[in-house]
Amino acid sequence: MTDPRHAQPRSAPPENTYLREVKSYVLRAGRMGPGQARAYEQFGPRFLLNYAPGAFDATAAFGRAAPLVMEIGFGMGGATAHIAGLRPQDNFLCCEVHEPGVGALLKLAGEQGLGNIRILRHDAVEVLDHMLGENSLDGVHIFFPDPWHKSRHHKRRLIQAPFVNRLARHLKPGGYLHLATDWEPYAQQMLEVLSAEPLLHNTAAPGGSGYVPKPDYRPLTKFENRGLKLGHGVWDLVFRRH
Repeated sequence: MTDPRHAQPRSAPPENTYLREVKSYVLRAGRMGPGQARAYEQFGPRFLLNYAPGAFDATAAFGRAAPLVMEIGFGMGGATAHIAGLRPQDNFLCCEVHEPGVGALLKLAGEQGLGNIRILRHDAVEVLDHMLGENSLDGVHIFFPDPWHKSRHHKRRLIQAPFVNRLARHLKPGGYLHLATDWEPYAQQMLEVLSAEPLLHNTAAPGGSGYVPKPDYRPLTKFENRGLKLGHGVWDLVFRRH
């Protein structure tokens, strides 16, 4: 296995492609602590996967056949580990390029013995396009993606129609897409984009806001809990493929 700490961000795609406009990540500055660095050495061989274009064999990667949920951009991995612990019957394929975040989730997964987690330190858009086939996922989680607050940066937001269609095509019939954000204008855009995707339907109660109560499996983060105490909102959306 190649050393994942030396993995390179994806190169620029050809001109006039959707991938040129939107990536699933923003590279952030950050240095790993000693515990995260040790986690790469100790737990990397068990939980890290190499990006390898071609058919992804989930049964081989996880050592079992189980429903497959993809998480895009897991940050420092706390929510991911929590969900994986609550749902041992599901496999979680987790994509993140931020090195300290990958180290943090490796530490959590290793110390908690979460055998249903595998991590790809690579752009999730390329993973979707080149490793995962259509109708291959039972679920997708995208929690608190960068809202790109300024109007001139809205085109950089991950949740846009072409990407949502891409996600929908990778879901199995009945598979779900769960998004969450604490930025109301982005929540409104998410709702508009997902509602316009013909392959998806909203699971929210008819006639309501279009958002759902926070599913029990998604934990409150420290940041989210602090915001709620200050009166800030959080919006969850859960759509399923027809």
